Amino acid sequence: MHILLTGGTGLMGRGLCRKWIVEGHRLSVWSRSPERVPSLCGREVRGVGRLEELGEEPLDAVVNLVGAPIADRPWTRRRKAELWASRITLTDRLFDWLQSRGQRPRVLVSGSALGWYGDGGERELHEDMGPVTQDFASQLCGAWEAAAGHAEALGVRVVLLRSGLVLARDGGFLKRLLPLFRLGLGGPIGSGRQWMSWVHIDDQIALIDFLVRQEDARGPYNACSPQPVRNADFAHALGRVLHRPALLPAPAFALRLGLGELAGLLLAGQRAVPVRLREAGFVFRHHDLGSALEDLLKERT
Repeated sequence: MHILLTGGTGLMGRGLCRKWIVEGHRLSVWSRSPERVPSLCGREVRGVGRLEELGEEPLDAVVNLVGAPIADRPWTRRRKAELWASRITLTDRLFDWLQSRGQRPRVLVSGSALGWYGDGGERELHEDMGPVTQDFASQLCGAWEAAAGHAEALGVRVVLLRSGLVLARDGGFLKRLLPLFRLGLGGPIGSGRQWMSWVHIDDQIALIDFLVRQEDARGPYNACSPQPVRNADFAHALGRVLHRPALLPAPAFALRLGLGELAGLLLAGQRAVPVRLREAGFVFRHHDLGSALEDLLKERT
C-alpha cells in the first residue's frame, strides 16, 4: 500500500512508520519540515512539504494525526487558535486536496480523542453515545471529526480515532510524569477519582493498522484499553513500578490557578470502553495498567 501520514513525525506516526516499513509499504509524510522526515521516520519514508508534490500518484490510505499538543501550555486565546488551526484547518486542507484528485484513497483514519465526550463523570462511555458535557476540548474534537467526515462524500471510508492517553516510553503523557515520580514527588491529580482511559503505544499502533485494513470499519472508535482506571490508581501503579511513593497530590485549586481553563482537562475524566473495536475482533495485548507500565519502563528503572 501507499500510505500518506499527517503528523507522521509524532509519537504515533513514527511508530506506524516503523511497522509499515518492515511490512514493505510505501510511506509519505506531509510535514512542515520534510527534510527531517527520513531521519525521524526512516530513510525509506518520503517527506513532502506540499500535498501537491504527490500529484496523481496512487494512494491507498491516509492516516491523519496532525495536531499541536493540547496540554503543553495554558489555553490562551492565541493557543486555542493554534490548536484549532493545527487540527481543523489542516484537515480542511487535506479534504480540499483529496477532492481535487482523480484517484482517492480507500480509507481515511483521522485523529480525535476521548475528550470528545467532555467530562464523563462515572458514566461508561460507548461510541453510540453523544457528548456528556461541552468544553473547549470536546468542541475541538467535534469540529475535527466533522472536518474529516466530509471525505465520506468523496467515497472515502472515514474512521474516527478517539484516543485515550497513549502510554509510551519515548514521549507523551507518561514521559512528562516520569521526572516527578522518579523523585518521589508524584501523586494523584485533584481528587484522584476522575477516570483515565489509557492505551499502550503498541496497542495503539496495532489498532490503527487494524482499522486501516478492516474494510467495513467506519465512524468513531474508542482507542483505549478495556480497563480504565481512576487517576489515584494510575499514580499508585506508576509509583509501584518505579519503586517510589506516589502520595503528593496536585491540588485542584493550584492547577486552576496555574493553568486556567486547561486544568479542566486534567481534572475531568472519561471512563471509556472500546466497544466497537472488540466487536470488530481487535485483541488488546495490554489490558492491565500495572503490566503495561512494567513493559514500558522495565529497561529504565
